[in-house]
Amino acid sequence: MKVWTISFLDKDGVQQTLDLESDHRPSEEEAAQQLRPILFPVASDLDLIDLDGRTAEPTVKTLKEQNAVQIISIVEAS
Repeated sequence: MKVWTISFLDKDGVQQTLDLESDHRPSEEEAAQQLRPILFPVASDLDLIDLDGRTAEPTVKTLKEQNAVQIISIVEAS
């Protein structure tokens, strides 16, 4: 498995990173699905059913609009 570094702006606008193991480069949605339970453990139990299928990347959209978290980049860790 490869290690991928996800760079993102947290709710305070501070750049943070998180390493994620995956065989392939995760999409922004996959990265957001990994970030959400780490950053917001209680909110991760909430269902995104109202957005699922109606919008592309519902987890990315929810993190950005409701929690001010924005993924900046996903690169292979060196």
